[in-house]
Amino acid sequence: MADTTEHPEAAPAHTSALRRLAEAHRVGTTFKGWDGEPAEVAPETLVKVLAALGVDAGSEDRIAGSLAEAEDAPWRTALPAVVVVRQGRAEPVPLSVPVGSGTVLWAVTEDGVRHTATVDDDAVETRTVGGQELRRVKGLLPEELPLGWHTLHASVDGEESSCTLVVTPDRLGTTEKLLDRRTWGLMAQLYSARSSDSWGIGDLADLGRLAEASAGLGGGFVLVNPLHAAEPVPPVEPSPYLPTTRRYFHPLYLRVEDIPEYARLDETGRARIEELAASFAADNTTADLLDRDPAYAAKLEALDLVFAVERPAQRQQDFEAYRADQGQGLVDFALWSALAEHLAPGAEEWDEVGRPGSATAEDLAQRYAARIDFHAWLQWLLDEQLQQAQLRATGAGMSIGVVHDLAVGVHPSGADAWALQDVLASGISVGAPPDMFNQHGQDWAQPPWHPERLAESGYTAFRDMLRNILRHAGGIRVDHILGLFRLWWIPQGASPGAGAYVYYDHRALIGILALEAERAGAVVVGEDLGVFEPGVQEYLAERGILGTSILWFEQDDDGPKPPEAYREGCLTTVTVHDLPPSEGYLAGEHVALRERLGLLSRPVEEERAEDRATQEKFLALLRERGLLGKEPTVRQTVEGLHAFIARTPSVLLGVALADAVGERRTQNQPGTGNEYPNWRIPLADADGNAVLVDDLAGNPRFAALVAALGLPVTEQGPSVPIA
Repeated sequence: MADTTEHPEAAPAHTSALRRLAEAHRVGTTFKGWDGEPAEVAPETLVKVLAALGVDAGSEDRIAGSLAEAEDAPWRTALPAVVVVRQGRAEPVPLSVPVGSGTVLWAVTEDGVRHTATVDDDAVETRTVGGQELRRVKGLLPEELPLGWHTLHASVDGEESSCTLVVTPDRLGTTEKLLDRRTWGLMAQLYSARSSDSWGIGDLADLGRLAEASAGLGGGFVLVNPLHAAEPVPPVEPSPYLPTTRRYFHPLYLRVEDIPEYARLDETGRARIEELAASFAADNTTADLLDRDPAYAAKLEALDLVFAVERPAQRQQDFEAYRADQGQGLVDFALWSALAEHLAPGAEEWDEVGRPGSATAEDLAQRYAARIDFHAWLQWLLDEQLQQAQLRATGAGMSIGVVHDLAVGVHPSGADAWALQDVLASGISVGAPPDMFNQHGQDWAQPPWHPERLAESGYTAFRDMLRNILRHAGGIRVDHILGLFRLWWIPQGASPGAGAYVYYDHRALIGILALEAERAGAVVVGEDLGVFEPGVQEYLAERGILGTSILWFEQDDDGPKPPEAYREGCLTTVTVHDLPPSEGYLAGEHVALRERLGLLSRPVEEERAEDRATQEKFLALLRERGLLGKEPTVRQTVEGLHAFIARTPSVLLGVALADAVGERRTQNQPGTGNEYPNWRIPLADADGNAVLVDDLAGNPRFAALVAALGLPVTEQGPSVPIA
């Protein structure tokens, strides 16, 4: 990466050349401020963001040189770095070839079948690069190419080159099936939903029970928080949205007693695990804050005992088959996990380890081979228990089953940051500019994909991540799906407002997301809230990606939208994990909390007055529609709000588990860290008593809230998975 920080004073004023260079690398030079007015990105921010992209903009001369390089770069190779197309659409591939040369183009599918492509030799454009005169021509792919990951080949005067060719669905097919089977589902923070058999934290066995409880009331899916892996040993990051990896899962969610080898333990080992489990029995029934660390430490001790048990031959073969299927990605993650048991995040020793595949890393892999086996084994167990949870969901009659949540990014010192450093940007974190929800902006402390390097890699890391999450899932929710279009990049050390948008090839990323979901038979929900450019929601709908609507956000200058104005291709809910549950929201807890934490940019009295006025507009609409009496209780109001969303045409309706039992506490307050106990709120009722998963099936409040939706069980569609 070029050094652009040695003479920061040399960075020019906001010149047209710097702006052109930024735009050439798809860096936005303006953005919309929290007040809705356009604002310009500071020149020093552009210089730093370009540096993170590997582009030198430290002086006028360097800007000129970088501009020339940006203009020449697409001409230097015959084929693009990667080609992603929509099936059945004649999308030409740009080819750069010498004037007077002959070109042959063909594709080889992932199953080895060769398809001949054609070349339109009429030059679209010519350019001299490095003293060679080149012309831009069009490659025309055959329409019969199947969905999948293929290879595109070009021979220019006998010199061959190739690139990855991805053929994606024109539109996700699972969405079409949803149009005829409208359904509701439960939205749960799994760690907070405990049973009498949990170890103080909800686990994958509890997920299966959650699915069965909601399926019994006609639910078609259960949407859970991201289950991505955190640190391999305590202390662990409580936020499920700041994982160490997005490809692999958190062993904290394992149910130790469900591992087949648990039954093969000797008497001493079994007694020790029973003792460990019993020590958390009281934690399951308290409404006090969750503490993951002791539960995780105990599970790791128990898992070490089970790991030592000899596996039957067939089980060992299954484990080896899983490792072979996961390939180098699992090896790298397991090595990182083994090293992270001994090295602190960000410690200088990580510099000595170097990159995956380095000589030092290979030596360490030999030294820690046993621990690598252990961490790979944990992921195999998670794969088995995730499969079992999905089978329990569909077996209970759910049409979709488990819907996983995909976090925006990863911890800057985590497994992905180490293993995928070639396709992640350094010196940058992502977040959100100031807006009405958080007027100081947000820094999520996560390194973003490097758009150009990710494309050059053929998007394999993005594909492998999606493929692993979807192995045993009926759907995926993509948090901040707008990040597949653009992300707010914040230079290291800068405030959240001192960033810039970096744009991605959304056609490629959305296409790959649709392809992997299509192959898994899964639905895709994109969290498309916040500030976005015109056409984003329309493009997602065109590709069959469902959107997200939250009742309190569905308003315009004329007030709350009527239910019939909501989108059909959408997951519509009353609340979300970044807001208080409905009882808390109606009490204005979101305003009070932000005031206590100093997150308001105007007097709290103004915020309260505006919030009360907004709520009253929504409640007036409910009364107008006959969904609310004159003096309803809080519980009746919550049920009326859910009856309201049931009148929308949205194909999916979400019911928060917190609303189903009367919980009032906020699970997460965006823009905070230790100021608030985010992601540590256990499930409790309106009286502050812990609620167990065991009791949900007979919970009258849960049943009444579902009944308020007015959806008969028969409307859920046949009791078979969408796939």
